[in-house]
Amino acid sequence: MRQVDHTTREKLLTAAERLLLESGYERVSIRAVCAAAEANPAAVHYHFGSKEALVAALLQSRLGPLWESSMDGLDRSGATVAQCVAAVVDPLAELAADPIGRLHIRLLARLVLARQDLGFTARWFSLEPFVGLLLRRYPAMSEAEARTRWMLAFDLILGQFGAPLAADRVLSARTVATLCAFVTAGLSADQES
Repeated sequence: MRQVDHTTREKLLTAAERLLLESGYERVSIRAVCAAAEANPAAVHYHFGSKEALVAALLQSRLGPLWESSMDGLDRSGATVAQCVAAVVDPLAELAADPIGRLHIRLLARLVLARQDLGFTARWFSLEPFVGLLLRRYPAMSEAEARTRWMLAFDLILGQFGAPLAADRVLSARTVATLCAFVTAGLSADQES
């Protein structure tokens, strides 16, 4: 039974990804995802609970591996703030060069910027590890300040890469470097090295 559940879950994720790429978030219904996956009309609700949770699961499965290895390595190495920012931004810059990658970034931006609690379970889809990285680098900074700085950083990063009105705009290497420098400065402002 678990294998059938896993297969149905994967079919739903794959169907949702294809439909979202073809039609956009607003035009894709739960019913359409179930039909495209050849699943019971209630399958999305059973496996995910909602359209937003389906999209969150899709993003975790597709984007999570991009951050896990690089961020986990930085977490253990005592990396600089600039290295942490680059580890977040560099995969987004790579993804932005591909239509499916741009879809993932736009969906991530939509969910994160809406401040919805979607129950992300992957470690690097939460602010907590990022806050921890910043606090280890700047122990005098309060947790609330570190959280606010990272929220603003992600707002800016996702706004640049995932702006819904940006169409197929791809940021230049120079713009990405400037974005990284700007975010790094904001995260580390008024802190001693």
